[in-house]
Amino acid sequence: MKTIWAVLIAIIVVFAFAATANATATGMQITEWMYQGAAIGTVSDSEFMEFTNMGSTAVDLTGWYFSDSHRTNNDVSLAAFGVVGSGESIILTAADASGFRTAWGLASTVKVIGGNTQNLARSDEINLYNGATLVDRLTYNDQATPTAMGPRTQNKSCTTPVADLDLTSGSSSWTLASVGDAYGSWKSTGGDIGNPGHYYGAPAVPEPGSIVVLLGGIAGLAGLKLRRK
Repeated sequence: MKTIWAVLIAIIVVFAFAATANATATGMQITEWMYQGAAIGTVSDSEFMEFTNMGSTAVDLTGWYFSDSHRTNNDVSLAAFGVVGSGESIILTAADASGFRTAWGLASTVKVIGGNTQNLARSDEINLYNGATLVDRLTYNDQATPTAMGPRTQNKSCTTPVADLDLTSGSSSWTLASVGDAYGSWKSTGGDIGNPGHYYGAPAVPEPGSIVVLLGGIAGLAGLKLRRK
């Protein structure tokens, strides 16, 4: 009996800590990009950027913006993404949103904003702003010799390794996507390779309803134990 209640208390403490530890953290990170796809200017693949909520709490992207090397904090609004849940990945692309989902086989639940006209170049930046506050920045340049700031993401994306999410620039050690790699990359109908719409390093945080069910189950076992006694 004491063991059951000890486990119950431990679980409550863990979830309470998780809920408060990241209460002030935005959690949004730049997790993948491809500057040039196989079908530029069409409703198919084209370039894209992926942002993932790495925190344990949802983030409302009202008042959030994307900017490239212009570093302007109100360039491209991300408000249409709405609330981004913990572990959820979202996509900003130059392609038509529906065409992008079709080309990559993404579910309708994956949030995609299409028609982005602030296009990326081989040497550029991805800046993520919450109002006037810079939340995350990725600077890359595949034209350097040797390539010291990320690979050339033409027809193949690059995923930011979990350990490097805090870096502000790409790295020569980062690798291009390949079918079946560690990030689960696949080939689109246009022939591009990547894994847009999900990030394998994202936190797996139980939904509130799941937590309630779990705690309820443990409490029920404890009650059953008492009745039997």
